[in-house]
Amino acid sequence: MVTVADTRRAGAAMAGKYGELVRAIESVPLVDAHAHNIVALDSDVPFIRCFSEAEGEALNDVPHTLSFKRSIKDIAGLYGCEASLDGIQQHRKSSGLQRICSKSFEAAKISAVFIDDGITFDKMHDIEWHKRATKWEAMDAGGFQLYILDKGYTAASKVVALKSIAAYRSGLQIDTHFCSEVVENSILEVLNDGKPVRIRNKSFIDYILTLSLEVAIDYDLPVQIHTGFGDKDLDLRLSNPLHLRVLLEDKRFTKCRIVLLHASYPFSQEASYLASVYPNVYVDFGLAIPKLSVHGMVSSVKQLLELTPMNKVMFSTDGYAFPETFFLGAKRARHTLATVLCDACEDGDLTILEAIDAAKSILRDNALQIYKVKQNVDSPEATLYSSQTNKLVKQPAQKTVLVRVMWVDTSGQHRCRVIPESRFHQIVKNHGVGLTFASMGMTSYCDGPAEGSNLTAVGEIRLIPDLSTSCRLPWSQEEELVLADMHVKPGLPWEYCPREALRRVSNVLKKEFNLEMNAGFENEFFILRSECRDGQQEWLPFDSTSYCSTAAFDAAYPILKEVNNALSAMGISVEQIHAEAGNGQFEISLGHTHCGRAADNLILTRETIRSVVRKHGFLATFLPKYFLDDIGSGSHVHLSLWQNEENVFMAPNGTTTKYGMTQIGENFMAGVFVHLPSIMVFTAPLPNSYDRIKPNTWSGAFHCWGKENREAPLRTASPPGVHSGLVSNFEVKTFDGCANPYLGLAAIMAAGIDGLRRKLVLPDPVETNPSDHDINLPKLPTSLNESIEALAKDETLKNLVGEKLVSTVVGVKKAEVEYYAAHPGAYKQLIHRY
Repeated sequence: MVTVADTRRAGAAMAGKYGELVRAIESVPLVDAHAHNIVALDSDVPFIRCFSEAEGEALNDVPHTLSFKRSIKDIAGLYGCEASLDGIQQHRKSSGLQRICSKSFEAAKISAVFIDDGITFDKMHDIEWHKRATKWEAMDAGGFQLYILDKGYTAASKVVALKSIAAYRSGLQIDTHFCSEVVENSILEVLNDGKPVRIRNKSFIDYILTLSLEVAIDYDLPVQIHTGFGDKDLDLRLSNPLHLRVLLEDKRFTKCRIVLLHASYPFSQEASYLASVYPNVYVDFGLAIPKLSVHGMVSSVKQLLELTPMNKVMFSTDGYAFPETFFLGAKRARHTLATVLCDACEDGDLTILEAIDAAKSILRDNALQIYKVKQNVDSPEATLYSSQTNKLVKQPAQKTVLVRVMWVDTSGQHRCRVIPESRFHQIVKNHGVGLTFASMGMTSYCDGPAEGSNLTAVGEIRLIPDLSTSCRLPWSQEEELVLADMHVKPGLPWEYCPREALRRVSNVLKKEFNLEMNAGFENEFFILRSECRDGQQEWLPFDSTSYCSTAAFDAAYPILKEVNNALSAMGISVEQIHAEAGNGQFEISLGHTHCGRAADNLILTRETIRSVVRKHGFLATFLPKYFLDDIGSGSHVHLSLWQNEENVFMAPNGTTTKYGMTQIGENFMAGVFVHLPSIMVFTAPLPNSYDRIKPNTWSGAFHCWGKENREAPLRTASPPGVHSGLVSNFEVKTFDGCANPYLGLAAIMAAGIDGLRRKLVLPDPVETNPSDHDINLPKLPTSLNESIEALAKDETLKNLVGEKLVSTVVGVKKAEVEYYAAHPGAYKQLIHRY
């Protein structure tokens, strides 16, 4: 029996001990093993069928189902529109099919889909349209009626599987032994029915399916069979997969791969039994996910896994007609599988690494193997399988030669150890690589530990790869990169590990308030060109254009396009790109996600920008203020609070609140406001950071907050699609590209937790330029030393982030204050480090 608590473990795991597993599940590029065609926006297929198998008058009751209410919120969250059927339909109409396809498929992270185009809808798009519109390789699953021909029929190379809907006609009690006389009579009966022909004669259907199985064996194709629930045309009593026993016992078909679709719901246990005792039976859980309740989805998948080997379970969306069905299927499949596999780990059935392997198999690898499709879905240059020619249409990705094991130190610098691929998989993958304690005491100016860091060259830790972050480098195809955690020994986190610090604080937020923090970063950076003057190398701006200049974008287009493509290939969502106000300055804004993943994405984005720009012969830097007479670069972060996958920072639609946010949202933001001077040690971590934070530079120099006030260090935001009067997130502007994002987010979250605990409230917002209030408004710290002094008095941050870690951070920062005061021009060398 699955309890309500069971279905919520995955949410807790996101910030807890199963975070690595959940992140791995979120990042797998999906292979959708069963779906249908999309229709035009003006098709007569009602959009409400997105949520149910019902038809006709029964559709009137669909809005009262759990699936509908949940899915409406999911889609509205994706589009940023009103969470109602009307609101979503209006958004679809105004956006157009291409745009909603892009949104849905980007969020779904589907890399390949097998389309069953045997079902027809009004104004249904063909296979070629799907290839163009979605950028997957659509693979025709076909309909078995195409193959009722002699065994020399050659068109089977166009398909990857056959599909039977015998369950909709006469049920699954298939008789594979028949005499010719019975077949002839059944054919005559069908022909005498006239047109249009809807075959219901059981003998003829059994005959067609039996011949189809023979064709499938000849061409080594799997056969998908509809089992379990569907629309009312189906007799549920006859769709129990146990009825297939006669077919499965027929020795002619023991080598034919049979895929039971739709989790066979409500016969999931029966399907699990069949898959466990018949080597050629596999199961697929599309349609059950996302049409059931959360409890039902979890229960169904758990029942499948009670007996079914995990290499025989497959994901599909059963998406049809509407792009949103693909999004819903993918989103809920990841969530459900996370719940099920976290429970399996909690129960002792699986280790975390075994669960990660199982997730990749279920969501991707099993389908590729069972349907014998050659595709490298991890690579941006993925090998595609042509449904028309059965030939490879791109060269396969290169073999991995080297793996970068990467970490970010106290000073915010990206560092890596590079491991040959064979050794990585033999040793490092599970046991890590050694690293000196001193690595977390290094400063921005010297590769040695600061005296006050309390870390020396004595002692060693292990860098343990977080396999959920593994990705191929688009700019260096023979290399992979994986982010690492710091452990004293495998399985025992080191208290100085930045990623672990963020997890620790996230656990407190989850445990005490059942909340998760989402984050989305803006990346401002300069592109510099090298010039030799009087025998000296100088770094000058890439160009001298203005804010959002089209000329600047044109000039940098080859670079920015490659960066965007690389980020997309790595699964990182880019929301917008534009030229910034500084000479040679640009900004790339990322989509929001869970804070741990957001920090990972920020690190990968910085790496991508620097590497691609270097490849084009320039230098990219995130240094806050390279040109003291120009604008600076920040890494503003947008934050929101989530509970059960709903944004609970934003006040509910239709409610009136003082600031457009919930009380929880205000308490959290007020905590950040109160602790902001201390937080800046982590988010504005260099003396150079304070050269950026000046009045009238959109960087937030005064200690205040405002609604859509870009001169305030804290700004509440109401992006397009958010209901009037509401705010969906708040922005912290005193965050720059030299910060370690794990430590920065941990400090912000710790402050927010204090706000929630003490129920702090915000002061009145500043509605005008804070410079106009200079006399009345206090300034934020104007130097790193002032921020350090504030942190020294902040017991809350020290307790939550970790006393020893904070002590090390302060030691490193004090050393940097002293060094750069003695060497005023040394900051210019930091363009090679940040």
